[in-house]
Amino acid sequence: MIVEQTANDAPPSIEFTNVSKWYGPVIAVNDVTLRLEPGITGLVGPNGAGKSTLLKLLTGQLRPSLGQVQVGGLDAWSSSAKSHIGYCPDVDAFYEEMSGRSFLRTMCMLHGFGRRAATTRSEEILEQMGMADRANRSLGTYSKGMRQRIKLGQALVHDPDLIVLDEPLNGVDPVGRNELVSLFRQLADRGKAILISSHILDEMDTLAGHILFICRGRILASGSLDEIREMLEDHPLHVRVTTTAARELAALMFKLDSVQGAELSETDDVVLQIHRPAEFFQSFGEVVLQHEFEVERLQVTDASTEAIFDYLMQGLLHR
Repeated sequence: MIVEQTANDAPPSIEFTNVSKWYGPVIAVNDVTLRLEPGITGLVGPNGAGKSTLLKLLTGQLRPSLGQVQVGGLDAWSSSAKSHIGYCPDVDAFYEEMSGRSFLRTMCMLHGFGRRAATTRSEEILEQMGMADRANRSLGTYSKGMRQRIKLGQALVHDPDLIVLDEPLNGVDPVGRNELVSLFRQLADRGKAILISSHILDEMDTLAGHILFICRGRILASGSLDEIREMLEDHPLHVRVTTTAARELAALMFKLDSVQGAELSETDDVVLQIHRPAEFFQSFGEVVLQHEFEVERLQVTDASTEAIFDYLMQGLLHR
């Protein structure tokens, strides 16, 4: 049975405080301080950025070289803290001869469920994962997407407060992806803190309410996409304007200090390359009102997770 949280049963806080982890001369995580809140947080970074080490520190698989990682005020290394955590790793190592059903039932029993309760709970999870009708097959016969579903299911059997997912949608078909994304949102709505590490950056645009950008072991930026956008005043933006007076508007936009370039698209929209967004949008509004332009659409075309990440990476590489 899933126990619903009440207002007085808030999920535990998850905090990194000045955390560093090194392997010999290699610094994998460098002085990271952060706090995870209920909801979905995306962890984004290139290969070798420190994502895997960060996840292992959070799930108590590694101890920090310096600093503290705490779940509900408990050291993440402790068994008490681990009872609050559900972890879905990016790789799997199943007992291939077991069925999906018996594997989940065994995982329930390892979490302290009695035999009857373990059967009930494993069936609930199989229904959630859309695997109830395929659960008697041996794990060795499962496709990548089916293995992902079972792997995610084992992370949820004990109804954890913190759910850590490493590439959870890898290998899952489009229908299955939509189903799992819906499940993640339902869990977040119940007050769960969900950390999703993914290399598919465009998924983060609609899935995660909060983003952590990590590179070379450091957190480059954190917050919602809009909040990070506001922090990056010099981040060049492309803005597409649909108007009946495209050439006249483009000529006036060229005069603004915040506009670096302007061109007409094949559909006669005006495409502007801007910086200092706050300054630009104020000036744009003044020009439109003064000259009574009819603007049908104003769209920022590169405000995605991937665009912001690319910009952060370019800035880091040119330091």
